[in-house]
Amino acid sequence: MGCQAGDGLTQNTGSSQEVGVGVCCGQGGPVKNREKAGNLVEGGVSRRKFIGQTAAAAIGLTIVPRRVLGGVGYVAPSDKVNIAFIGVGAQGLRVMLHFLKEPDVQGVAVCDCNKSGANYPQWGNYEFRDSVRKLLGVDSGWDWLSPDEPLELTHALHVTSGVAGREPCQKIVDGYYGTQKRSGEYHGCAAYSDFRELLEKQKDLDAVVVCTTDNLHAAVSAAAMKKHKHVFCQKPLTHTIYEARRLAEIARETGVATQIAVGNQASEATRLLCEWIWDGAIGPVREVKNWSSRPYWAQGVDRPKEVEAVPEGLDWNLWLGPAPERPYNHVYLPFSWRGWVDFGCGSLGDMGCYSYDTIFRVLKLEAPISVEASSTERYPETYPQASIVRYSFAARGDMPPVKFTWYDGGLKPERPEELEEGRPLKGEGEEDEGLLFVGDRGKILCSFSGGSPKLIPQAKMDSFKQPPKTLPRSPGNEREWLDACKGGKDKPGGNFEFSGKVTETLLLGNVATQVGEKLSWDRGNLKVNSEVGQKLVRPERRSGWEL
Repeated sequence: MGCQAGDGLTQNTGSSQEVGVGVCCGQGGPVKNREKAGNLVEGGVSRRKFIGQTAAAAIGLTIVPRRVLGGVGYVAPSDKVNIAFIGVGAQGLRVMLHFLKEPDVQGVAVCDCNKSGANYPQWGNYEFRDSVRKLLGVDSGWDWLSPDEPLELTHALHVTSGVAGREPCQKIVDGYYGTQKRSGEYHGCAAYSDFRELLEKQKDLDAVVVCTTDNLHAAVSAAAMKKHKHVFCQKPLTHTIYEARRLAEIARETGVATQIAVGNQASEATRLLCEWIWDGAIGPVREVKNWSSRPYWAQGVDRPKEVEAVPEGLDWNLWLGPAPERPYNHVYLPFSWRGWVDFGCGSLGDMGCYSYDTIFRVLKLEAPISVEASSTERYPETYPQASIVRYSFAARGDMPPVKFTWYDGGLKPERPEELEEGRPLKGEGEEDEGLLFVGDRGKILCSFSGGSPKLIPQAKMDSFKQPPKTLPRSPGNEREWLDACKGGKDKPGGNFEFSGKVTETLLLGNVATQVGEKLSWDRGNLKVNSEVGQKLVRPERRSGWEL
């Protein structure tokens, strides 16, 4: 029994298998082997390579690859993926550092509508400074990245400040490559304010990593794909349901390599859950419960009345993106935009993208037939402080109908009777979050996005005989994408076609929360049975920001 097409998980039957559609050279263009089809000789060898091999054989010479001449760990520039990092605030900085560690990545540009800011949240004292030092292999310098001034995200969550933005991140990239001392191979990192200018001017670009606010994910990703650039996008994939549909369509049309930043799709735990449940470990699953402790930013508030001066170096109009114009106020950024309807997707969008991905794969979901929600007081411009969202899914193949309930803001489901007395209702390693699969013959309790799955009670887990591992394992979320950028045959598991489907359902929950009524969902036509809700499926966009 295999997963749905395009989900990145296919059972191993012992024969040759295709995990996904390979990246098409004619559209997105893998980084290597870019010669035109007419420039190939029989057997797939380029004319240039064929002539070189023939000449070498004729005079008895041995051709030594450049990677050998460069030493251990050396990757020739022609084998690297040239990446621009678009959106380099706190999370964008973290993601950029992660990619720069990869030997086949070359950071060529950074882009952010904010020149620099010293009020980005760090998740630990001196986080930015220490992370850059680790990347560069030094034990001093870069103190300016972590002023460590106190920041209050909520009354219960206090962190320290860090410096981010396009100029700090440009300095980091230049500093990193400057330590490698490969003469003539590095020409500096470009910095842009506007992603559209970057896509026009950066001629050596292969791919982009998108870490902007949620409401810019679609605009940036769509523009990059239309330029035939590969795209890695932060979660949630998009800000609206319509955007999710369009990105999936554009990804399919262009054939570029796409991936969402949902690492658990590549995890061992997700594969174990599929194998266990498909093998009948707890019988047919009829209910799923998922709970999050988010938000830890402001929600359930009104728009501020005060108008403040736009900070120097911030392009406020560009930061707004497709959202309606409004005066600048510091309450919107750099972190708290997640709680504002025009810019973010709230707790559900911030966290549900992880767990929904797992649930969709394990239960082979397509789209709900209905969704309804209840919440604390609703505000027109921010998400509620806490909510419960209930989805109903029809039967799929040999899987029965399933009800899926989401909880946030500290709300939790009823404690299952199988859970031992004194054992907390949460996933292993979590503070107060979890995921529960309820089957006819048992229950599986996991961490929030499906990690560390355990049958409950523990006695049942201890006696459980795990089925054979039949699914292909992943080299990692980022590695899936990088390999596809370079012409690998396997389609990344979190590609936009699959993730678009998940994102539509995710954001449908936000629509239900905002309208406060039960919605029937016609996925084929992107229609709900509510005039107010329909406007939220495809909101109006500012002129110039059409997809």
